[in-house]
Amino acid sequence: MTFNIVLIIAIVLYMAMMIGIGFAVADKNKTSGDFFLGGRRLGPLVTAMSAEASDMSGWLLMGLPAIALMGGLAEASWTAIGLAIGTYINWLIVAKRLRVYSQKIDAFTIPDFFSKRFGDKSKILTVIAAVIIIVFFIPYTASGFSACGKLFSSLFGMDYLKAMILSAVVIIIYCTLGGFLAASTTDFIQSIVMTVALFVVIGFSEGAAKGFGNVFANVQSLNGYLDLFKGFDVASGTTGSYGALPVASTLAWGLGYFGMPHILLRFMAIEDEKKLKLSRRVASVWVTISMGISVIIGVIGYSLMKSGMIPSYENASAAETIIVDIAKVIASYGYVPAFVGGIILSGILASTMSTADSQLLAAASSISQNIVQESFGVKLSQKKSIILARVSVVIISIIAIILARDPNSSVFRIVSFAWAGFGASFGPVVLCALFWKRTNKWGALSGMLAGGIMVFVWKFVVRAKFAGTILDIYELLPAFIVGLLFIIAVSLLTKAPEKEIEEKFEEVKASV
Repeated sequence: MTFNIVLIIAIVLYMAMMIGIGFAVADKNKTSGDFFLGGRRLGPLVTAMSAEASDMSGWLLMGLPAIALMGGLAEASWTAIGLAIGTYINWLIVAKRLRVYSQKIDAFTIPDFFSKRFGDKSKILTVIAAVIIIVFFIPYTASGFSACGKLFSSLFGMDYLKAMILSAVVIIIYCTLGGFLAASTTDFIQSIVMTVALFVVIGFSEGAAKGFGNVFANVQSLNGYLDLFKGFDVASGTTGSYGALPVASTLAWGLGYFGMPHILLRFMAIEDEKKLKLSRRVASVWVTISMGISVIIGVIGYSLMKSGMIPSYENASAAETIIVDIAKVIASYGYVPAFVGGIILSGILASTMSTADSQLLAAASSISQNIVQESFGVKLSQKKSIILARVSVVIISIIAIILARDPNSSVFRIVSFAWAGFGASFGPVVLCALFWKRTNKWGALSGMLAGGIMVFVWKFVVRAKFAGTILDIYELLPAFIVGLLFIIAVSLLTKAPEKEIEEKFEEVKASV
């Protein structure tokens, strides 16, 4: 019980610091542009680390280790490799051009960028993009709240619903107070906490498992566990196959980066686009190392599970508490280890909160800025605009809390679906908007809708009907391809963009 008190103190101090940041930057939000994009004054390190912290979410410390623990290296490793490649390419080809383009057309949300890039005076692009953001971000945010609820419920035996609501309230407070600047600043700090947590966990786990030699000796007997082209189901004790198509579909996780609103907003918000090279290097290195450690923790987890140090898990969803269980073991060694355990648990909170806050702001901007003010033409003062933005954060949070009531939902699976939704809906549009002058608003609209709809069709129709066949692949890959094909075909079949729009494209192209 005393150790639990030390754990609670560490976590409470961390959560208090996050709320304090919200209060500290609240006065800097003078306009809605400040609230949603931080006034385009983020430094290179904050840009890099806040982008990646908001990207990784609770699945880095909970979902990915669970997949590696229960299924071996195949799915977890190819997912990590795809994301590492996607991270680098996104920073390399998208970041600077999007920053320059969005500033030249004065856009500070993704729907706003689409509308102004394609000269859509009807605002239909704005509305559709905003609706897509709301549709996919609410369950995404709910998965973050769920991860926090699982954390406290598993650790202290708290009622899951109460624990989840408590965590959500903290996120809501600093988001409504500080907006994008608070979210980015806390994300930067949270990325540091996540890093510390990962290194502490892997250091302790390696020692508890009596070295990596013993870890690999334990899993070598599981045929396929360490094979990148097989995989082993720990729950059923069966070996699977991971061929070229599953590898390609898993690598397709990297395509999702091109359409992630909360990451794209960081590109738009950096103070100086010339410093993006530093941001790219920092982000790419951090993502690669953190995901590698996360996968290794999952592999070590099998030895800890076999030795009885952590519970035996029935499936990957149950195994998402692996780092929580490791932190509890660490905390049992004394007061100082208990405080260290609290830091680890704060790392889980950090990974979850850093994504949830960014998602809340992106979804809130879709309601208050893109739908209410831009599409419906409601004129609001800057003060009222910020109030509406804050109310939108609260409303979306309440809906996400309602969706997060089920404690048995898988964080990894929910994130993978939402990731596919954004990647297929926005990814092809972003790439074509930045690199193909001939893209018009009808092509962008059709691609956005086709990609988003195909995610649902492939997930709930094709994969459900053809499970275990060649068609049972991650929905992002086919949906992304369909979205891209629709953009190209419809743009070529309809009228070319106006001369003014093409001249703006050439102006941006020349400046980057």
